[in-house]
Amino acid sequence: MKIGFIGLGKLGKDAAEVLSEKHDLDGYDPNVNLNFSKSLENTCKNKDVVLIAVQTPHDPEYGGEKPTSHLKAKDFDYSYLIEAVKEVDKFVDSGTLISVISTVLPGTIRREIIPLIKKGKFIYNPYLIAQGTVKWDMKNPEMIMIGTENGKEDSDVQTLKDIYNPILENKNTRYEIGTWEEIESLKVFYNTFITAKLVLVNMIQDVAMRVGNINVDVVTNALKKSTKRIMGPSYMRAGFGDGGACHPRDNIALRYMSEKYNLGYDLFDSIMVTREMQAKNMAEECIKYGQDVVILGKAFKPGIDQTIGSPSMLVGYFITSLNKNINVYYDTAPDETKPYVYLIHDNTKEYKFNKNSIVIDPYRTLQDNDDIKIVHYGDTRINKY
Repeated sequence: MKIGFIGLGKLGKDAAEVLSEKHDLDGYDPNVNLNFSKSLENTCKNKDVVLIAVQTPHDPEYGGEKPTSHLKAKDFDYSYLIEAVKEVDKFVDSGTLISVISTVLPGTIRREIIPLIKKGKFIYNPYLIAQGTVKWDMKNPEMIMIGTENGKEDSDVQTLKDIYNPILENKNTRYEIGTWEEIESLKVFYNTFITAKLVLVNMIQDVAMRVGNINVDVVTNALKKSTKRIMGPSYMRAGFGDGGACHPRDNIALRYMSEKYNLGYDLFDSIMVTREMQAKNMAEECIKYGQDVVILGKAFKPGIDQTIGSPSMLVGYFITSLNKNINVYYDTAPDETKPYVYLIHDNTKEYKFNKNSIVIDPYRTLQDNDDIKIVHYGDTRINKY
């Protein structure tokens, strides 16, 4: 496979060297003097794929070596990436596959990059690599992420597989294929998951220092062995928020503890505000159709009858708060002839929906029906699976 690799910085150089072990690779970086091509044009011509790994930096003030939480929120700087894509597309042969590796926020590729592609084809392929372990990460990735326009596997995806399969030490490495936006999201949320874990375990450390008689390692070692819910796949399906008599109240109590021991921050307040705003977002989806709402499932989770901490009732609260003219009913529609907006919380039951109704399905499992409109909440793909 003939590869052009643009961007030989802190991460790109090692990544390019790994790929060059199995492929005919030319690399180019105007700011790095290495034993690669001295010409961008030569790096792009006569190639099967051109990989672009240029920086998308943040403002220097936002690095994290000084406090940043008080600063105005800013996007990455895409100027280097935009310029690189323009130049690569200028020099590639018609139909050459151009692949961007750089990290971007969801929506950036379709908005900023695709309009620049005139001659080449495009695919998005961010890496999960880290400084100090780039070469090992390239050969042993947790997954390989590939984004296409419609999220479907095609010949361009196969081209990338043909590039990576020869360098992989684990031949069972998984490929995750999605739309450009899904893969953009996968990359940045993967990174922020790591941040969230570190923030939480370091909070346990702070509590140990304030309360006393706590070895943080005893707590975190027990938690990391908890693979049934915490470290496993449980709770990784988006839908309604957390509920029940335990979880929300534990967060509320920990808010008190944060204040009592003067930790200097209140992570749990942010968690509870986020839970409530996510319920409000779902309520706004329900009321935008201007019809009364029937929430199917009043309990705090499917299959039981306890309503303490019910996230579906929280959605109902926001519906009536946002629009006093909309009535909210639970489990049963009062009029069998009238269309409603149905919101499904308990997906363990089968329901009959009134004709011409709108059904909001946060589980994204219902099939289209001529008599009703199905809204797969959380799935905004133009082309469904």
